Amino acid sequence: MIGKLRGIVDSFGEDFVILDVAGVGYIAHCSARTLQRMPKAGEPAELSIETHVREDMIRLYGFRSDAEREWFRLLQTVQGVGARVALGVLSALEPEVLANAIATGDKTAISRAPGVGPRLAARMAAELKDKAPAFAPVDPSLIALTDAVGAGVAPQPVADAISALVNLGYPQVQAAAAVAAALKSAGEGAEARVLIRLGLRELAR
Repeated sequence: MIGKLRGIVDSFGEDFVILDVAGVGYIAHCSARTLQRMPKAGEPAELSIETHVREDMIRLYGFRSDAEREWFRLLQTVQGVGARVALGVLSALEPEVLANAIATGDKTAISRAPGVGPRLAARMAAELKDKAPAFAPVDPSLIALTDAVGAGVAPQPVADAISALVNLGYPQVQAAAAVAAALKSAGEGAEARVLIRLGLRELAR
């Protein structure tokens, strides 16, 4: 089994890169994010590899990091999620954002991935919620804040700040994370306008 490839970028396809390793061209299927961040043709590159073996073919999947590869594996433990859908999810969401979306049950963010409808997004969030913190650092205060907002018991300034950031076009999970960070610096009694300003500063980093 192949776990890692280090070589020279030969060329790109719609959803794959050909990596020249000592004169042998390996086709590695990748997420759109991975392909966008690959070096140019002729430059050195390294990919973590997941090898799928079937009776009629061997297919390699390439990732920028071991963490991204672990998410690829984890996503496929959910019924209805195959390799294509898993790559679509990783194309739409960074591993850290995906971890937060699952931990906070943000089905809207998850369903932004191609091939993921509301029902599948809900299943992914439910089945992977307890596993997400093991694959990426998830802030416990973010989970508590999201749960409070969902239950309608969050302080009004907090709910207003998150709503304002969502209305500006930020995904719910990113808006909640930004407001959670803002609360740490501004304090529990901060007004909505202060949380919005500090939240926007977090999002701009």
